[in-house]
Amino acid sequence: MLSVTAGLFAGLFVLALYKGMMKGRVKTVIYAETGHFQIHQKGFSAEQDPKLYITHPQQLWSLLQKDPRIAVMTTRTIATGMISNARGSSGINLIGVDPEEENPVSGLSEKLREGEWKMKGTKKGILVGRKLANKMGLELGKKVVVTMTDTTDEMISAAFRITGIYQSSNAPLDEVNVYLKAEDLQSMLSMPGEKHEIAVILKQDEMLSATIADLRTKFPSLAIESWDELSPETNLMVNTMDYYSYIILIIILIALSFGIMNTMMMAVLERKKELSMMMALGMSARQLLWMILTETVLLTAIGIPFTWIISNITIGYYAKKGIDMSGLREEMMQSFGFSTTIYPSFPSEKMVPIMMLVLITALLSSIVPMIKTSQMKPSTALQQ
Repeated sequence: MLSVTAGLFAGLFVLALYKGMMKGRVKTVIYAETGHFQIHQKGFSAEQDPKLYITHPQQLWSLLQKDPRIAVMTTRTIATGMISNARGSSGINLIGVDPEEENPVSGLSEKLREGEWKMKGTKKGILVGRKLANKMGLELGKKVVVTMTDTTDEMISAAFRITGIYQSSNAPLDEVNVYLKAEDLQSMLSMPGEKHEIAVILKQDEMLSATIADLRTKFPSLAIESWDELSPETNLMVNTMDYYSYIILIIILIALSFGIMNTMMMAVLERKKELSMMMALGMSARQLLWMILTETVLLTAIGIPFTWIISNITIGYYAKKGIDMSGLREEMMQSFGFSTTIYPSFPSEKMVPIMMLVLITALLSSIVPMIKTSQMKPSTALQQ
């Protein structure tokens, strides 16, 4: 029973850890990167062409503000380009934002590690990620040159001063995303007041499907994409992580089966005389095998409630406190977009499959003891 409790607890904790990681990743995508959904002109996400801006953004903004399901939203002007200094150059995504409007959606001010988010005191300020700053040796107050193509397909360049350095839980994005004031980017692109993107956060996650369906009906000329469409790698990770967690659980249960089988083998061998006496008194081999099978299943099943109690207490504790993984491999976690603090989540929806796997493990573990029992000869055993 102790071995079942320990093995099953290990499996549940692994599942809870994976579930917590995935929930944390999805939360980061929604509340720090994409929002619940984004609105673009059709074709913009694939081509990133600055000429594909949203038509009548103010009218759309006013209509969205009246939707009771929407909590906060922000508009962005977006372009691709190059950033360069004396040490070299790198490809970047330029994101023009209104600092006050952007912060409730992406929490960018909370990611700021150096400098100021509001870009005060400079005509053209720019925020760069820590990863990009380390790569190119960028420092606060230093000037960089940004080059891009405007809406007339002309190559333009402008000098910006670094006013802030931010760091998120997604290092690859920190290397390419830079933020500046929307009016500065719009001026460079020769498209004053135009927007490429509206990012929206809803009041409840459950409202996502219905909200997108309604907006697609109202605005058929616009591309309205949910977070899993905007971040397909995260959606793929969430879907495949279930399979990986079950594989790990099965490996743990296979190891557990050897412990169960060893216990039942010892129970059979230690009671060899008693079992032989029962067979000699008329107990059939089928009844004896059924007894061994029942005993194995019951011993396994008794360990399950203890596992459930211990798992709930342990996982519940770490779900509130969190597990700090920064001392392990912080850079590795951030390279995949995961936060360094993981909050495990009890996998209650997986309890039925887990019970079935445990039952199958118990049944398979009883096969060898049952075979050993069926080979016993009452007369020989009693003589010994």
